[in-house]
Amino acid sequence: MNIKDQVQKMDGMVSQGDIVNAVKEFFSEHATSSDYGKTVMSNKAEMIGKMEGFLGSIAKVNGITHHRTMTSDKATASEFTFDFDMKDGSSIFWHEIIRRVWSDDGLVVHEEYFNAQ
Repeated sequence: MNIKDQVQKMDGMVSQGDIVNAVKEFFSEHATSSDYGKTVMSNKAEMIGKMEGFLGSIAKVNGITHHRTMTSDKATASEFTFDFDMKDGSSIFWHEIIRRVWSDDGLVVHEEYFNAQ
């Protein structure tokens, strides 16, 4: 499977705000993730739950900008800016690098977030 094609499809879905379906389509069942806040997810189901909860707390999407993606043999790094108004009245503005490690069958086995807040 071509990882460059897979990450382009996934990043396209994320850019459109279709983050939950991107996880459903492109994550291995046993994928892990971690972020700069030290939150760790140990499988796809946990990640879907986290994303559904997060997306449910957004009042308004001001913008999701995909800047670029870098690809190597089994890893990719995608740069995004996320701008959200939250239901609790707060705002989120993240300039983020999302590093993904891919399996031979074209699924994400690990995802890690790096944020430049």
